[in-house]
Amino acid sequence: MAYIILLLALLGAIFGPSLWVRRVMARYSEPTDRYPLTGGELARDLLHGLRLGDITVETTESGDHYDPDAGAVRLSPQHYSGRSLTAVTIAAHEVGHAVQHAAGYGPLLWRQRLVKATRRTQQLGAGMLMAMPVVAGMTRAPGVALLMVLGGLLSVGSGALVHLVTLPTEWDASFGRAMPLLERSGHLRRGDRFHARRILTAAALTYVAQSLASLLNVWTWFRMLRPG
Repeated sequence: MAYIILLLALLGAIFGPSLWVRRVMARYSEPTDRYPLTGGELARDLLHGLRLGDITVETTESGDHYDPDAGAVRLSPQHYSGRSLTAVTIAAHEVGHAVQHAAGYGPLLWRQRLVKATRRTQQLGAGMLMAMPVVAGMTRAPGVALLMVLGGLLSVGSGALVHLVTLPTEWDASFGRAMPLLERSGHLRRGDRFHARRILTAAALTYVAQSLASLLNVWTWFRMLRPG
């Protein structure tokens, strides 16, 4: 019974933040015509007011994000074209990252370097994990297999590290940049401040949820590769 309770608590800790984030985003996606500007239009207006007109605003199927290399705020279709509170608030959050980049915000620059450093490491780690049974069978050397498992798990686990160190950057984009922008610009409707803060909290915690999911992925690999 204790094992079941522990397992349920673990699953709740892993999937709870992700479920809460989705619930908050969905709740404030209605009504779809709450604001006169779409998320894409609001992002352009905020960037223009900040004299960051060289930053482009684009739609993407890869999820809402700011690309520092391309100098582009990228929004999912529902947020780019939507007029809901979620759409405009998420747009402001991504503009917040553009502001961080323009200001040379240290944690954002460190995250960018870390993402680049771990991208190939993650691919290499996944390849090592998949190749491990073949290599172990050919060499019949347990030590080689153990090294490949450890290296692979560390490489895959680096994704969790990236997501965790991202949290301060996301929090600053939400409450150090986006919230003041929405308030000063006058775009936020009366009475929406509390709800916008909930959305911005969810936007920041998205990476916590992804980090926990990455840790679960590491644990799954370990279970698959453990002898017996």
